[in-house]
Amino acid sequence: MPIERSAGAVIFRKEAKKILYLLLHYEEGHWDFPKGHIEKGEKTEETIRREVREETGMTQLTFIPGFKETVRYFFQVGRKRIIKFVVYTLAESSQKDVQLSFEHVDSLWLPFKEAKDRITFATSRKLLEKADAHLNLKH
Repeated sequence: MPIERSAGAVIFRKEAKKILYLLLHYEEGHWDFPKGHIEKGEKTEETIRREVREETGMTQLTFIPGFKETVRYFFQVGRKRIIKFVVYTLAESSQKDVQLSFEHVDSLWLPFKEAKDRITFATSRKLLEKADAHLNLKH
């Protein structure tokens, strides 16, 4: 079975003592975090910085130590079933403005509960829960 590897980030920013999470609305209809394929020779953080810049125009990211989660899922292309592993980190940004790529139709900065309700996939909701718990332990 073919394997794909990607990397992404749960991105947050602080506004008036609130934590807001960035969600992207993908052309396919789902809401999720920024992520993309790891290119040959790239380290995880390099992939995340490149993908976030390409998908959102954001360049200011500060990675939060101690948070790294891997999400695994299957998808199909034609008759080929593919297993995908996505490594996620947690990153803070001071940038509010998002410049979407052609892959996305919208973006939102939402507080935890609203973000959790908006996210399409259960694995991503669980990822958000872990990220939020990590931040609450840190602060």
